Amino acid sequence: MMRSALLLALFANPLVSAAAPDPLSSVSERSGFQRTGRYDEVVQLCGAFQKAYPKAVRCVEFGRTPEGRPMLALAVSRSGALTPAAARRRGLPVLLVQGGIHAGEIDGKDAGFLALREALAGRAAAGALERQVLLFVPVFNVDGHERFGRWNRPNQRGPVEMGWRTTAQNYNLNRDYAKADAPEMQAMLALVNAWDPLAYVDLHVTDGAKFEADVSIQVEPTRAGDAALLPLGVALRDGVMADLARQGSDPKPFYMSFARTDEPQSGFVDAVATPRFSSGYFQLRNRFAMLVEIHSWKDYPTRVRVTRNAIVSLLERVAAHGAGWLKEVHEADARASALAGAAVPLSYKTGEQSRMIDFRGYAYTRTPSEVSGALMTRYDESTPQTWRVPLREQILADLSVTAPAGGYLVPAAHAARVGAKLGQHGIAFTTLAAAPGSVEVETFRAEQAKFGAQSFEGRQTLAVTGAWKAQRREVGAGALFVPIAQPKARLVMALLEPQAPDSMLAWGDFNSAFERKEYMEDYVAEEVAREQMAADPALAAAFKAKLESEPAFAQSAADRLEFFARRHASWDERFKLYPVMRSATVY
Repeated sequence: MMRSALLLALFANPLVSAAAPDPLSSVSERSGFQRTGRYDEVVQLCGAFQKAYPKAVRCVEFGRTPEGRPMLALAVSRSGALTPAAARRRGLPVLLVQGGIHAGEIDGKDAGFLALREALAGRAAAGALERQVLLFVPVFNVDGHERFGRWNRPNQRGPVEMGWRTTAQNYNLNRDYAKADAPEMQAMLALVNAWDPLAYVDLHVTDGAKFEADVSIQVEPTRAGDAALLPLGVALRDGVMADLARQGSDPKPFYMSFARTDEPQSGFVDAVATPRFSSGYFQLRNRFAMLVEIHSWKDYPTRVRVTRNAIVSLLERVAAHGAGWLKEVHEADARASALAGAAVPLSYKTGEQSRMIDFRGYAYTRTPSEVSGALMTRYDESTPQTWRVPLREQILADLSVTAPAGGYLVPAAHAARVGAKLGQHGIAFTTLAAAPGSVEVETFRAEQAKFGAQSFEGRQTLAVTGAWKAQRREVGAGALFVPIAQPKARLVMALLEPQAPDSMLAWGDFNSAFERKEYMEDYVAEEVAREQMAADPALAAAFKAKLESEPAFAQSAADRLEFFARRHASWDERFKLYPVMRSATVY
């Protein structure tokens, strides 16, 4: 009986037509939003939209997955601008909307095709496609999409079957924007570099608890990035949230995950994402990123409808404000090119300050579980309940670094690998044909280096402490010079500053520089120590003082011998020296 009522409600919904199937409709629509199609449907619809609207739609293959599937995007505009060059010539803003980065969270694909068809037919966002280019990527994680199954998302209601979270190589693409290991991410960055979208919209479905709120809308820049762009990001976020609220949603501007897992009364903690995530990456390029997270426990028809509403709102807002916003981001590019010598935040933290909010949830109990032995939360969805909970939303700069006066120098030994990564991000650099020779630079030697205890996204991460210090070093031909005077200056620093959270160093690209490779035998070190103390009484006194003041040092035979080994001519002066240097000179 309940299923019959649900189906009646579905077909009363204007999203579902009782007429003959539209050739541009999806499996999702035709099933009453119970199912989603396989990837061959994306291929078919991409071509079908282009055939139906040859002057307004272009189906583009922008990459191939590791399993050999085409990665497709639809460039859509009533302006006639269906290439990056044409969009630039006409000064049109580009809105990139991406579905299926986590292919089990596939609402964006079905909602996007629905919104696209309605916009082209003039039934939604009237006139919006004349003033912008929509670049729609139905499925980012294509191979994961085809790992199809009924229970790939156990914390989610519908569709009946869906794809898998990670790629065929088991990469989580929404941890890969900065390091760009996955072939799919490299293809996406190439698409982004070509089109330079004003806004990049990443469509997701949450994990987490059960409550009534149905969607979160998070945008940057709103707290991070170019200061003049922050109010524009707030306007974009709040405008979409207002549109959704008028259509019956209960949107929130923060990710709806409890501060402590499974404890509703712990409330919520807002944060600025690091650039491994889409929502933390694009503000470094002076562009807008929006993370749309639909609540996983809403049924699939509801989730597709709310996602469709968000896409339509975005089309309308970019049509209304995109030209002005485009001018503003280009001005931000100019400001970024002048960041030399300025303090630039590279990471953020959430302050302890909080405020109490009303949040629409459900009655729940927390009782001991005989299975796990922990407290288990049970929600009663038949009993709505307003929770009074804390929200921590005070965002503070955590790590700030002064931008170099000139830029960064990458020695020739590391140039190929670093240059390839910079190229993937569209960062400008030059290869030095002649050797600068002995030059004044800043170098970073780690005082401490801590490797990750286990593999993460196929990498062993590294965290270092230390500081930049002036030094004269030899720089040879073939080194790279990466100027700070470029629009992506913040992204340059995010990748090359050693302590930035998603830098190349942090992701393990330079781990070998922090591994000791040459050693002095202990019996040799014993003799060296005695010779050094005999020749230098001050050194002997310093050793004695260290023994008396540092118990851990005194108890470590290895540390005691290393105290002297470091002072010997055989010590590796490059040990723990970050290979990349900072330069005040522009090459």
